[in-house]
Amino acid sequence: MFSLLKDQRVLRRDILASLVVFLVALPLCVGVAVASGVPAELGLVTGIVGGLVVGFLPGSSLQVSGPAAGLTVLVYEAVDEFGIGALGAIVLVSGLLQLMLGALGFGRWFRAISVAVVQGMLAGIGLVLILGQVYAMADTAQPSGGLGKVTGLPGLIGEIFTNGTALTAFLVGAGTVAVLVVWPRMPDRVRVVPGPLAAVALATGATLLFDLPLAKVEVKGLLESIRPPGFDDFGQLVGVAALGTVLAFTLIASAESLFSAAAVDRMHDGPRTDYNKELMAQGVGNTVCGALGALPMTAVIVRSAANVQAGARTPLSRILHGLWLLLFAALLPAAIGVIPLAALAGVLVHAGCKLVPVRDLLPLYRDHRGEAVILAITAVAILVTNLFEGVLLGLLLAVVKTAWEISHLHLDIRELTGGRLVVSITGNATFLRLPRTLEQLESLPKDRPIELDLSGLRHVDHACRIALENWALRHNDAETEPVRMHPPNVT
Repeated sequence: MFSLLKDQRVLRRDILASLVVFLVALPLCVGVAVASGVPAELGLVTGIVGGLVVGFLPGSSLQVSGPAAGLTVLVYEAVDEFGIGALGAIVLVSGLLQLMLGALGFGRWFRAISVAVVQGMLAGIGLVLILGQVYAMADTAQPSGGLGKVTGLPGLIGEIFTNGTALTAFLVGAGTVAVLVVWPRMPDRVRVVPGPLAAVALATGATLLFDLPLAKVEVKGLLESIRPPGFDDFGQLVGVAALGTVLAFTLIASAESLFSAAAVDRMHDGPRTDYNKELMAQGVGNTVCGALGALPMTAVIVRSAANVQAGARTPLSRILHGLWLLLFAALLPAAIGVIPLAALAGVLVHAGCKLVPVRDLLPLYRDHRGEAVILAITAVAILVTNLFEGVLLGLLLAVVKTAWEISHLHLDIRELTGGRLVVSITGNATFLRLPRTLEQLESLPKDRPIELDLSGLRHVDHACRIALENWALRHNDAETEPVRMHPPNVT
């Protein structure tokens, strides 16, 4: 890195890229924190750690870490169930687990997670995020649970049309979403300002100009918001629910970070990601964030893509973006307090919509129907139950689908001179195909000589081997030659 920074052009591009990433990260850090039910400053703390700590560590040179919309739902549920004090303990233990997994070389195995499950996870998070933040756009309390949010929509619509304050807030939030939608189509000289910053700035300006009675972000101060976890907070982790939350934080944050790293690697020609080192870097970051009582971090594709597209060449850009966040939080904390919550909710509704792959779903269903079904079921399960259970169901379905697909069996029946039947079975014989295979075998006549040729099988599990041997012993009539079986050439 330091040899590259001797080139003034590289140094200048990295500094400019860091400013772009800072402007993208600022509203997202605040918005994710507010949506997670914690002080806005804790989102900035996580962004600062992502820059000034993780930025120095090896792994992915251009990937940017911070609080992510993808963990908002899980964090909100954790804070609601265990309290904000326990959040730091959960994040810290999750960071230590990430460190251990990276040291043991598990980083590359996260790449083996089914893409359909990951997309379904993100889609489910997006749906819950949209349904939750659409209430925040109207300055209205959101119901608990995914189904509660869905069934509460008619009441929300009624509130918007009958309550002037709710209508005003919703229009500000909707205007924020509209700016984010049209911003990519604006001229290049306008798009120098990142879309999220422009949308929040315009909404804040309109709120101040017209003196709109909207709820604003509460500001406590950076140092006042930091609350390291105590012994009592760690004591809450002994329950099954808390341990499940820790595991969910660890797996989801790790998977999101490493999938983001793979995406960032496709965007540039620089050094490739070392997945184990990147997982350990994320572990260090989350350990520090947990010690400070802040939000969990992941590598964030929005900030990482902005970093690459802004021309960054070295890790300096992501390090400096953390410095700019620190200076802003220390010198201009009051600037956060004028931001309307409805505008931040609009930013997160837009982020949630981008997590739901609506355009890709129909082509995926046409080409890979099973993958589309897994994606949809995972997303709906997350909405109906919770993030952890939804992802577990998706992984289970992916395993079952894979097992079903690789257990292909082909049964061929030939008749020889004299009426002898030769039945050849090829493929992979697993218990998943056993019912159909036995039905076909049992339909064969019992009064003719039969040869069962299993030499073409590539795999035979124990259940199939026993079932086929029992069929061969019992199928033919007593006065007919017993079934002759040619055993498979596998163990």
